[in-house]
Amino acid sequence: MEFYRRMLLAKIHRATVTEANLNYIGSITMDKKLLEASGILPYEFVEIWNITNGERFSTYVIEGEEDSGVICLNGAAARKVAVGDKIIIASYVHVPDSLARNWKPKVVFVDDNNKIVEIKVEEEAFVEVGY
Repeated sequence: MEFYRRMLLAKIHRATVTEANLNYIGSITMDKKLLEASGILPYEFVEIWNITNGERFSTYVIEGEEDSGVICLNGAAARKVAVGDKIIIASYVHVPDSLARNWKPKVVFVDDNNKIVEIKVEEEAFVEVGY
C-alpha cells in the first residue's frame, strides 16, 4: 500500500507586504505574475510565515493585478502583519511516497518591490537561503 506525503509545492520567498485590509472578508491578494511564476492558484490554501515578527498563519489566495507587486493580507490575517513586513508564502501538495523521494519544489525569489529576481526548482535553493 502506498501512502501520501505532504510536500512543499512552491514558495514565494521574502515578499514584502504592501497592504493590510482588515475590513475585507479574508485571504491574501497576490500579484498575478507571482501566482503564475509559482504555480499557486487563486483560492488555493497557503501558509504564511512572517519573517519580521514570527507569526505563522494560513489563508487562501485571491489574484491581484498583474505586475502590481501587490501582497495584501485581508480580514483577520491583516492583524498578523504590518505593511513592509517580509513574508514567505508556501503552498503544499499531497504526493505518493514514490514521487516524494525525488520531489523538487519551486521557489520564487523576489526583490523589495515583489518583482521576480529568480526562480529555482532545485534542492540547492534551500541551501542558498540558509535552510
